[in-house]
Amino acid sequence: MGGEGAMMAANNSLKNNRSLLAKRKETKALEGSYAAIELKEFPKVTAEQLEGIRERIQIKNKQNRIRQLIVLGVFLIILVSFAIYLNH
Repeated sequence: MGGEGAMMAANNSLKNNRSLLAKRKETKALEGSYAAIELKEFPKVTAEQLEGIRERIQIKNKQNRIRQLIVLGVFLIILVSFAIYLNH
């Protein structure tokens, strides 16, 4: 009959998964506590510093947008010129 090999592979897979689960439970790799962890203290930020950061990010985003538009424009010009070349 057909399908015996598939069923044997499924049984082997289940057996291997069970053995891996037993090993994971023995080592208890997922146990632990964060009670002894110290959180870092970060300096306070003034409103002026936040405004400066915001302005820098906006300038970088604007520059990235301009670069993307230039690359897209060049790509479209090349694509259109190639299409015109193929039609003639």
